[in-house]
Amino acid sequence: MRILIGAFAATLLVSTAALAGQTEGLIKKVDKDTLTLTLDDGKAYKLNAETDLDALKPGMDIVIAYDETNGENVVTDMQLPDGD
Repeated sequence: MRILIGAFAATLLVSTAALAGQTEGLIKKVDKDTLTLTLDDGKAYKLNAETDLDALKPGMDIVIAYDETNGENVVTDMQLPDGD
């Protein structure tokens, strides 16, 4: 019985964990009202409230690390061009 309970608990932990990913592309749109960034592939990513939205411009190349949480891709980190 203990083995079954342990396996069930492990299954619950795995099913509630966020899935992490990374992507890169060109910024297509920044929606300041919904704090959403859309890349040129059409996928949308939710931004943190502290993100400097003025630094994000359509056409910029960006690398994003994100977690998939509750059906949304939530940005956890991003790398912008150096601005050389």
